[in-house]
Amino acid sequence: MIRIGFGFDTHKLEPGRPFRLGGITIEHSKGAAGHSDADVLIHAIIDSLLGAAGLPDIGRQFPDTSEEFKGIDSRILLNRTMDMLRERSFSIGNIDCTIVLQQPKIAVFIPEMIKMLSGALKIDLSRLNIKAKTSEKLGFIGREEGISAYAVCLLEIP
Repeated sequence: MIRIGFGFDTHKLEPGRPFRLGGITIEHSKGAAGHSDADVLIHAIIDSLLGAAGLPDIGRQFPDTSEEFKGIDSRILLNRTMDMLRERSFSIGNIDCTIVLQQPKIAVFIPEMIKMLSGALKIDLSRLNIKAKTSEKLGFIGREEGISAYAVCLLEIP
């Protein structure tokens, strides 16, 4: 049996905040604002995994009203999500992601993100794809006010 899940996340960018993306920190004048570390890529991946497994979304699993999750490294949330999937005997077929942001250019960081995340997901590097796009200077992303990420995953169960 296979199941497909879709995830999306978006965060406002603010000056002086750390810029966490795909489990790594990237030097930039702005970073995403949020209750956790605001890693939009990991959040989109988590939501895609939860959706495919038929579980409640990231906001219900890890609410932003909980002090437990304030400032938390999103990799911890990803690990907890993976525990939920293993408890239900799901394995990851593949994950495909798209990050949409105007600046900074992140293509050079994608191999490091893939290595970091595939390790956390316990999947081969070839099962995770990450792409980066701009919004051609349109909208809140084009004005460098925010960042979004999309993820689609395929889960398998024996």
